[in-house]
Amino acid sequence: MAISIGGGEEDEVLSAINTTPLVDVMLVLLIIFLITIPVAIQTVPVTLPKASNVATQTKPENIILAVDREGDVFWNSEKMIDNRELLARIKSVATTVPQPEIHVRGDKDARFEFIGRVIVDCQRGGIRKVAFITEPNGRAEQ
Repeated sequence: MAISIGGGEEDEVLSAINTTPLVDVMLVLLIIFLITIPVAIQTVPVTLPKASNVATQTKPENIILAVDREGDVFWNSEKMIDNRELLARIKSVATTVPQPEIHVRGDKDARFEFIGRVIVDCQRGGIRKVAFITEPNGRAEQ
């Protein structure tokens, strides 16, 4: 698109684009973004842990506690009668050297309350290392 200015016989073509409106719009957008970004990103400053997918190293002294969807707790594959029995067994195992790790396998449909009770029992029993066993992303959907 060419614009001719003037009424002389020489037709000069002015090919310059007026960038002033473009710069004005860009400055307004920049100011709007500078004002709204701090409002949109108001979070508590915390240091998040780094997650890594480490394969479970099964040792003979590790104990696997499984929690099914009904809240029943299994010590390796033996069903616990109640939380008192679980706590007593945890206390007896916590005194061994080296102390075994507790691996918790919770059903995805289990209420958090059931798994939370197991974690509290491990804490009250004196276990220092508790881990959760999960399925990798690819196998969990099947």
